[in-house]
Amino acid sequence: MASPEIETLTQALSRLPGLGPRSARRAVLHLLKKRETALDPLLAALTAVSQRLATCSTCGNVDTADPCAICADPRRDTRQLCVVEEVADLWALERSRLFPGRFHVLGGKLSALDGVRPEDLAIDALVSRVASGGIDEVVLAMNATLEGQTTAHYIAERIEAYPVRVTQLAHGLPVGGELDYLDEGTLAQALRARRPVA
Repeated sequence: MASPEIETLTQALSRLPGLGPRSARRAVLHLLKKRETALDPLLAALTAVSQRLATCSTCGNVDTADPCAICADPRRDTRQLCVVEEVADLWALERSRLFPGRFHVLGGKLSALDGVRPEDLAIDALVSRVASGGIDEVVLAMNATLEGQTTAHYIAERIEAYPVRVTQLAHGLPVGGELDYLDEGTLAQALRARRPVA
């Protein structure tokens, strides 16, 4: 049997997405076996992130600085704004390196079943960003789920009074699919084929 400390580490890792108890045990054994090359660097990285973790006050991204690296980058096209449900979706699109603009993270999607209302999301902050001007296009990059499309239509209605072009990702995305699980090729095609919201 492992010590209580090792057991606590195993339980903590098993709570991570994609890791069950057995995978967590294997990961812990690897970390213990490779202490100098795996455990110590992981501990240092976790400590550094924990001490510097910040949520960007502009877009809602998670970074170690506020504003985040994307919002602070002067090379980004400030006229294009891509709206995503979660930080994982932002990171998935950013991995493709195909969207040159800035982002806005809602922090979820509208869902009557789960009790998520517009005021629970960063929709008012989005409307404020659009209202302040300087944005030509808002790309609604919602997941291809019923809730995602409901959220997209709600946002489109909220910003229709402003002089911006509202587009959304093409429906080449699989129905029920989530951006974080798609490959770069699928994301690239979806970004290239975006169209106006009806």
